[in-house]
Amino acid sequence: MTKTNAEKLFETCGCEAVYTCCLYQLRYITGIEPENGCAIIDQTGGTLYTDMRYMEAAEKLLKGTDVTPVLYKQDDILKRLASYQSVGVSFDQMSHIEYVTLEKAGVKMVNVDQHISSVMIVKNDWELSNIAKACEIAEEAFNALLPEIKEGMTEKEVAALLEYNMRKRGAQGTSFDTIVAFGAHAAVPHHETGETKLCFGDEILIDFGCKVNGYCSDITRTVLFGDDGKHEEFKKAYAHVLAAHYLAQEKIVAGMTGKEADAIAREYLKENGYGDLFTHSLGHGIGLNIHEAPWVSPKGTLPLQNGMVFSDEPGVYLAGQYGIRIEDTVTLKDGKVKSFMSKTDKNLIIL
Repeated sequence: MTKTNAEKLFETCGCEAVYTCCLYQLRYITGIEPENGCAIIDQTGGTLYTDMRYMEAAEKLLKGTDVTPVLYKQDDILKRLASYQSVGVSFDQMSHIEYVTLEKAGVKMVNVDQHISSVMIVKNDWELSNIAKACEIAEEAFNALLPEIKEGMTEKEVAALLEYNMRKRGAQGTSFDTIVAFGAHAAVPHHETGETKLCFGDEILIDFGCKVNGYCSDITRTVLFGDDGKHEEFKKAYAHVLAAHYLAQEKIVAGMTGKEADAIAREYLKENGYGDLFTHSLGHGIGLNIHEAPWVSPKGTLPLQNGMVFSDEPGVYLAGQYGIRIEDTVTLKDGKVKSFMSKTDKNLIIL
């Protein structure tokens, strides 16, 4: 019998059973995300409750595993849950209506959010392979995009072309709404991609990613569209952001807290006059969610471990003028940082 993540999750939570209807948790346990579905795991294995829309796919995917798909019947689910002495649930991912429904049915709920996070935070080889593939697709799509960028294109057009390139190469979808920022728009870290047209001399900041089997990639690249001779300060700042990016990958090691890792890039930028312009954390965890633990930030207290996946994304933002961010998706292997990004040039590109 093939083991899924169901047993690992059950053993970590320490309850008589674990229940979830959270889509990304269902993906983690079963490999699929059925709407209106849920899963129950106990010492006998896992049960995926779904409807006829997903049954055929679920039976094919879960054949020979420790998770059995059955048709969704709410009364049967509630009766089963009420029979346990303790049921681990994710309060963070549970709606009020769902909580009230379970409570009225007599389900003895225990919040296991921290347990779920602790087991999902370290990726296995299969998870790492999906993230690696998502990173490969994103980089290849970006490289294909660069020669297609033309003056007069809008931010939305560039984003759409990039997303098409990722889909064409096998992406399941995007990790988040693609950010394309021209010129001074790049000074807003999470700029809303719009109708602004590209002009000669504009910088272009693109923050994007895609999914493979539900697992995300996250990458940011900043380039210049032609050189109008007015970007000396930008180029200087870019060099320091790139140095901070590489310094973090060189110095971060397993056992270091997220706060200590963040400080590597933050202190470098501060020493070079950009401390006040680095306005976000160095990184965040990446997996089935684009933002998850571990937090590589000034508040990150969790020690980093082998198998964790997170971003390395120092940035500098000068309001009304420019913004620079250089981001890789990375993991820890043998105690050191290993980047999934090797196909794109991080030196300043001038199109």
